Amino acid sequence: MYDGGKIVPGLIIFVGLMTFPLWYNSGNAGPAPKLEKPAGKTACVKDTHFMRTSHMVLLNQWRDTVLRDGDRTEVTAAGEKYEKSLMLGCMKCHSDKKKFCDECHQYAAVKPYCWDCHFPPKENL
Repeated sequence: MYDGGKIVPGLIIFVGLMTFPLWYNSGNAGPAPKLEKPAGKTACVKDTHFMRTSHMVLLNQWRDTVLRDGDRTEVTAAGEKYEKSLMLGCMKCHSDKKKFCDECHQYAAVKPYCWDCHFPPKENL
């Protein structure tokens, strides 16, 4: 009644075909995007590794302190003062959203919700 000689190889072939995209592309994320860095700036409010991996944490902390505590004190890094603000701080240096924010977020397949509330900066066309 049970035809194990055909079912087991069929299951193995099925699992192999269904998981093919996973193991075929494992370890290959494609070339990293080339982000447009701000002209004349060499440092951000934190080091590069922190900003690549945890900028969303920093932005959430800034959002919370500004909205809940009204704390808009400036952040000083490398001798420069930055305002705790996405629009008035971050976007002052990274003025081209498409070439900085969007390019990296598309590569990482992340859809940030920053622009649900903030107006995106006007791009140079």
